[in-house]
Parts: sequence; structure tokens; C-alpha cells
Amino acid sequence: MCDYSLQNVSSRPATVGDQLVTRDFRTGTRGFADVEAPTVAVCLLPGTEIAFPEGLLVARRSLFGFRRKPVCYQTAIFRQVNKHVLNVHHDALEFPDGHVMLLTAVAANQKATVLQLTARPKTEVEAEAQRRVAYVG
Repeated sequence: MCDYSLQNVSSRPATVGDQLVTRDFRTGTRGFADVEAPTVAVCLLPGTEIAFPEGLLVARRSLFGFRRKPVCYQTAIFRQVNKHVLNVHHDALEFPDGHVMLLTAVAANQKATVLQLTARPKTEVEAEAQRRVAYVG
């Protein structure tokens, strides 16, 4: 399953080489969809590496709320944040400079490619880090 608000959307797990696009699923969130099947959400495990062939332009705010110069990212690592809080968005992207942004904040129609899936966990700590938030409801 993907983020909690995609629980009623058809989904499948990501595979290496998948061509994805960010999509507004009309459920209150955005997520990744297959370019060939845009109604199917593609779920990534935490640690999955993705590339944005056209770049992903992100406008950030400074400490005082002023907009900084937008940054164009070519790669990101999929993460889940706030796992302990129910009914909030968890799916996020971590960029090379450490900036983390919720996936639902990414504009729709951004192209992405799955570069590498997360490695199999070798310890319980690694397994916990890769465990997706389960929907409770």
C-alpha cells in the first residue's frame, strides 16, 4: 500500500526501471503512477532511489519565510516520515542535500524513473526502517 489516502486506489509495487509520473489521485494526495497505467498507484519502499530525467524544480522557504532560489534536483531517495502519527501523509522524497519534501507537495505530471530498490534488510533495525506505515481504520 502507498500513503494512507491511496488505500482505495489500485496499486502495485515498484520495480527497477519503472517509468513513473506524479499524479493527483483525487483522494487528497499525490503519488507515483505508471506512465502506461495512470490510474494505478506505484508504491515504493523506503530507501528506493529515483531519478527525475527532466529535473524536479523545488522552491523552498528560508527560516524567515522568504522564498529562496529554486533548486533543480535530478535524484531523490523515497522515505516515509512521521510514521508514528496516523492519518497524515508519510510518503516523502529526500534530496541529495538532505532536504525532505512530502510527495504530496510535488507538482503533478513530474516524470521519474526507479533506479534502484532498497536492499533487503540484514538487521531488525534495517527492517523497521523499511517497514511501511500500515493503514489503521
